[in-house]
Amino acid sequence: MSVDLDSLKNEILDRLGKEDLVVFHGYSRLADTDSFVAWDTDRYPDFRLFLDAAKKAGARMIVFHERKFSSEHVEDVRDRLEACELTAEERRNLERRLSEMRAYEGFTCALELSFDYQGRVYLYDVYSEWYDDYLELLDEVDIASPDEEAEEDESMGGYYSRN
Repeated sequence: MSVDLDSLKNEILDRLGKEDLVVFHGYSRLADTDSFVAWDTDRYPDFRLFLDAAKKAGARMIVFHERKFSSEHVEDVRDRLEACELTAEERRNLERRLSEMRAYEGFTCALELSFDYQGRVYLYDVYSEWYDDYLELLDEVDIASPDEEAEEDESMGGYYSRN
């Protein structure tokens, strides 16, 4: 399902303004905790259901996070690509796909709503299809990057002290 996240963002903010919930514009909480429960946006994509669940659970505050796609996203992958061990054709293919991503600069690539309940973070997050493509590209580059730990282990000759 293709979703225009800029329109969805406006719809979410409009709904949050009408609800009896405090909106906290915060950072993404995905990396901040191991103890989060993700909403099934594939089967239940309507954010209103998530907000209804939050209210029924007694949440008074919703953390809202919007991620915009920027040139830094592209440059980060380009920097990682330089260290990759690839054939010329593989490199050209990845660079072409990365250049195509520049068309999305300034667009919303991810939205996240969350609330806390009994020590856990409950999370609703959606990504644009093209951002999923970007994340796949990033994974491909990371896989092709030399493994720093392997290089360190090889320099030790495979022997470790047990002291």
